[in-house]
Amino acid sequence: MNTIKKTQAPLQPAQPTNQLPIIAFFTGSAISYVGDMLTLLAVPWFVLQTTGSVIQTGIAAFFSTLPAVFSAFFGSALVDRLGYKRTSVVGDIASGLAVLLIPLLYSTLGLAFWQLLALVFLGGLLKSPGITARSAMVPELAAEANMRLERANALSDGLARVSRLIGAPLAGALILLIGTSNLLWFDALSFALSALLIGLAVPSTSSIPQIRQSSYLKSLWSGVHFIQHDSLILSLVIVVLITNMIDAAFFSVIAPAYIKQVFHSALPLGLLVAALGGSAFVGTLIFGAIGHRLPRRLTFGIGYTVGGASRFWAFLLFPILPVLIAVNIVAGLAIAPINPLMDTIMQERLPIEMRARVFGT
Repeated sequence: MNTIKKTQAPLQPAQPTNQLPIIAFFTGSAISYVGDMLTLLAVPWFVLQTTGSVIQTGIAAFFSTLPAVFSAFFGSALVDRLGYKRTSVVGDIASGLAVLLIPLLYSTLGLAFWQLLALVFLGGLLKSPGITARSAMVPELAAEANMRLERANALSDGLARVSRLIGAPLAGALILLIGTSNLLWFDALSFALSALLIGLAVPSTSSIPQIRQSSYLKSLWSGVHFIQHDSLILSLVIVVLITNMIDAAFFSVIAPAYIKQVFHSALPLGLLVAALGGSAFVGTLIFGAIGHRLPRRLTFGIGYTVGGASRFWAFLLFPILPVLIAVNIVAGLAIAPINPLMDTIMQERLPIEMRARVFGT
C-alpha cells in the first residue's frame, strides 16, 4: 500500500529572500483568473444580446471550452518547450487579443458568428497550458521567497477560488453598469495586466534541453509513462479523475434538479454554492498556515469523506436548507486542503522537466 510521506522538497530556499516575484505571480494569476470569469460570462451574454439565439449562445460556450479540454493534455509538452513563464505570458496575451478583437470587430468592420467562434476557440487554446505553467512555477518562486511549498500552493489555490467568486458578480455588475461590449474591453485589459506583471517581475526557469531533442508526441508520452510508473501519482490522478466526474455531474445536473424539485427556486442553489466556495477559501488560508504540520494521509481522508460524501448524504437525508448550508460550510473547510496538498506532493516528486506534462495530464 502506498504511503504519503513528507519528503524534503527538492529545492532549498534561496538566500537572500526575494518576495517580489511570488507577490507579482500571485497578483498576476489572480487578475488572470478574474479575467477568465469575465470571459466566461461576458462572451455568452454578448452572443445572446447580439443574436438573440440561445442555440448560438450554447455553440459559442462550447467553442470556448472545447480547446481548453484538449490543450490541457496536448499543450503540456509545449509548456516544457516554451518554459513556464513564457507560456503563462503567451496564454494571457492570446486570451486578451481574442477578447479584444470581439468588440473591436463588432464596432468597426462587423463580426460574423463564425469569426466569433474562431476568436473564442483561439483564445481558449492556450488557457489550460497557461494554468498548467503557473502551477509548475510555484516551487522555484516559493523557494526564492523562503516560503513553505504547502503555504505557496494554498495561497495559489485560495486566490484562484476567491478570484472566481469575485469574477462572477463583478461580471454581472459591469454588464449592468457599462454594457457587455465595454466589459470585453475591460476583460482584455485584465489579461494584459497579468501578462505584464508576470513578464516583468517573475524570473524564468531554466530551459530543459533534453525535451527539445525528442519529438513532440514522444514528449507527451513520456509524461504518461512517468505517471504509470509512479504508483502514488497514478493513484492521485485516478482519484482526481473520478471525483471530478462525480462533482461535474452533481453540480451541473443533480444539484439543480434536486433544488428545483425540493425548494422550487434557484436561490438555495446559489446559497449552497456560495457556502461551499466561501468556506473552501477560508480553508485554504487555514491550510496555508498549518498545513505543513498536518498528517497528509489523514488530511486526504477527511477531505474526501467529510468534504465529499457528507454533501451527498445531506441531500439524501436532510432536505432542510439551513442544514444543507451548514453541511456545505463544513464540507468546504474539509475539501480546501486537497488541491494545495496534491500540488505539493506532485511538485516534490516530479523532476522539473516532467512537471507540466504530468500536471497537464
